Amino acid sequence: MEKFDLNDADVQLDTAGLNCPMPLLKAKQALNKMLPGTTLLVKATDPGSVRDFKSFVDLSSNKLLGNFAEKEEYYYLILKGN
Repeated sequence: MEKFDLNDADVQLDTAGLNCPMPLLKAKQALNKMLPGTTLLVKATDPGSVRDFKSFVDLSSNKLLGNFAEKEEYYYLILKGN
């Protein structure tokens, strides 16, 4: 997916340095506190997070608006669903 502006998210979460499954668990905790229709930006360094976040949004009401990798960092922009 294409790169997006990192300042576009309502909430930002930095999980750099955390290994699987922590980036996804921290993102789930953040999403649980958010209102539907708001966006969460997650920064991760775990390459396994690519698979984890894709599976998560496929199985939830949340939507992955974009993701990209840059210098061994992975970014995900998630729209909170109902």
